[in-house]
Formats: sequence, C-alpha cells, structure tokens
Amino acid sequence: MSLMVVVTGGAGFIGSNLVHALVARGHEVAVVDDLADASKFSNLVGADIIDYLDRDEFLATLARDDTWSGRIDAIVHQGAITDTTHPDGRLVMRLNYEYGKRLIEQCQARKIRLVYASSAAVYGSRSEPGEGSGRERPLNVYGFSKLLIDRLVQRQLASACRQIVGLRYFNVYGPRERHKGRMASLVHQLYLQLVQGGRVRLFGDSHGVGPGEQRRDFVFVDDVVDANCFFLDHPELSGVFDVGTATSRSFNELAQAVLAFHGSGAIEYVPFPPELVPQYQAFTRADITALRAAGHPVSFIPLEEGVPRTLQWLKQQLSFAT
Repeated sequence: MSLMVVVTGGAGFIGSNLVHALVARGHEVAVVDDLADASKFSNLVGADIIDYLDRDEFLATLARDDTWSGRIDAIVHQGAITDTTHPDGRLVMRLNYEYGKRLIEQCQARKIRLVYASSAAVYGSRSEPGEGSGRERPLNVYGFSKLLIDRLVQRQLASACRQIVGLRYFNVYGPRERHKGRMASLVHQLYLQLVQGGRVRLFGDSHGVGPGEQRRDFVFVDDVVDANCFFLDHPELSGVFDVGTATSRSFNELAQAVLAFHGSGAIEYVPFPPELVPQYQAFTRADITALRAAGHPVSFIPLEEGVPRTLQWLKQQLSFAT
C-alpha cells in the first residue's frame, strides 16, 4: 500500500537513504531538513520527492493542515544534531528533545504514525547489552536528549492513538555520509586517511583494552532502512527497539576490512585523547530480542560485505570530485 511519508532530516545520511528506499517502494515522500550545509542536496539527487520544506517551517505547516500535510500517513523523524561532542547543550536540547516532543504531540493529535531515530548513545559506557528502562547511562547531552524522548514515548505507549516507534541505532555506516566530515562513520574516515596517507589511524590503549580493540556494533545503513520500513509495514507495532547486528567488532577488524578493499596500507596507533575519556563509548552491542519478538526478520549485513559496498560508493564519489 502506498503511503504519504514525511522524512525529517531527509537530506542527511540515514534520512536520504530512507528517502531513496521509500520512493523506490512507491510511496509519496516529502523531505524536511535544514540545508544550511548546501552540499547535502546531492544526497537527494535521483529521488522523486513531492516537496521539500525547511525544518523551522515544518511544525507550523503541519498544524495548519496545508496541501500535502493534510494527508500524511507517517512521519519518519531522522532530523537531529548528531554531534555527540556538541558544546551547546541548549541547542541540542531544543532541536533534539523539544522539537521531537512537539512532533510527537502533533502526530498524536492528528493521528499520524511516527517512527523516529533514537540512539545507542543512551546506553553510555555500559559493557553488556540489554534493553529496558534503567539500563541507560548517557555520557553526553546528545544521548541524554534521545533518552528523554524515549522515556516520553514509553510513558505514552499505553494511551497512544497511533503507532510510535523509536529505533536506537548503533554505529551506522554506508553511502551518502560524505557531508558529515569528522562525524562520518569510522569506515568513511579510515578510507580517506588511507587514500591520502597510505595508513589508517586508530586509538591506542584505552578503557582497559589494547590498541584498536575498542569495540562497536557496526550496522550497515541498508539494515537501518529496512528496520524503518518494517515498522511502516506494520502499523500495529509500537515501542522502542535496538537496531544493530547484535555483534561487537573491534576497530582493528574494521580497519582490516578497509585495508582489504584498498589492497594496501598499514595501521598506526595514536594516543587516546584524555579529554574524550569521560564521554567515549569503548563498547557497544545491540540487544535485538525485542526486534525479533516484533517479527523483524533480523538478517544483518556483516562488515565483510558492508564495508566494500560502502567504499565502492565512496570511491566513485571521490572520482567524480577530481
């Protein structure tokens, strides 16, 4: 069934991949974003969207019931400040928490389904996976802003009149993240280091583990897109779910996958920045028990497949730029 879907943050990394997938599935898609960084427009090239609206205008348009906003079936909310080290906590809370809270209110008032991006940042430095209230210990204001939205949703689930789904993304990588710069995935950053200098740089000893042995749950963006689409296909499901592979891989393993794609290069270990120690996640791993219970097929792409797919895309983009 074709839906009218709004994707906020639709020109960003995950958002633009969602836009392309939703359009390919035959849905009508409108994009909401902030193009202060004009380069992000390129992520939408080739996607036949029906409209674009600025982030600061969207909520007002939604309340007025104008044009296509009067027939929205679902909103996939990806828009946020995603910089985990952003120094302006007031801005992070305004754009992540306050904006999200108002969006939830309007969706419930207008009976619009909502699937939104949460984050594994809510778990902080916890060393073992596990979903559920009380396990969250965010290390930065970004993770805190996401946790507050999740808790708001969890309190409203029993009385919600329409679907609300929060997806706690783990470490997502894939095509269309070049605009993110230093906040791009490690896959992206390591490949650029390799192309420019013949070696990749990883952190040395930290958090009780050896050089390059910090571990993350790296999830390919197509799997994140599939999770969003799964819940759009199942309007009866609501809740907050981890989205990751349920497998933790070391930075060394990731670097080896990047080196294998390039065909040459070396790993250099650099001292861990002391100022990052208190707010750094040295281990992440999703608990997908709830995702399985919801009926998601849970078949995730491993690093050995996802890294080459990502880097083939990036290599092509770099060749266009030269």
